[in-house]
Amino acid sequence: MDYQHIITIEPGKRSGKPCIRGMRITVYDILEYLAGGMTEVEILEDFSELRLEDIKACLAFAADREKKLFVASL
Repeated sequence: MDYQHIITIEPGKRSGKPCIRGMRITVYDILEYLAGGMTEVEILEDFSELRLEDIKACLAFAADREKKLFVASL
């Protein structure tokens, strides 16, 4: 999924954390809700400004970051 038009990073907003479409809702917020057991439908009900595409973009963003993460052995 191409999330580049959905996930935005602005230095003055939420301390530069990745947000959804310039809003103050971060990728981390969405991931925490999902990890805490909320369903996509529940998140969308609680945040009417969000779309299902936004949640999918958060997951794709997190997957890309995980793919790029590596641990250097000593």
